[in-house]
Amino acid sequence: MNIKKGFVLREVCGEHVIVGEGLGTVNFGKLLALNETAAWLWKQAQEMGEFSVESLASRLCEEYEVSEAEAQKDVADILNEWRSVGVIE
Repeated sequence: MNIKKGFVLREVCGEHVIVGEGLGTVNFGKLLALNETAAWLWKQAQEMGEFSVESLASRLCEEYEVSEAEAQKDVADILNEWRSVGVIE
């Protein structure tokens, strides 16, 4: 998986949000608010370029005190949400 071109993480009024920039995202027309952990995962995914549930879950376990099973479930949930709104492919 990877982040679709044109989607970026911004901080707006103290909140982390994903926004679309450029003509390729003109139909997005919304902000996707992220909590601190989800914003951290977005940054990791951006840094990695190509990522998977497993690779992001592994990084999550290194950064936070969370079991591998819980990390994989949480990462899968957020990636499913991101996929459903069209910000990753």
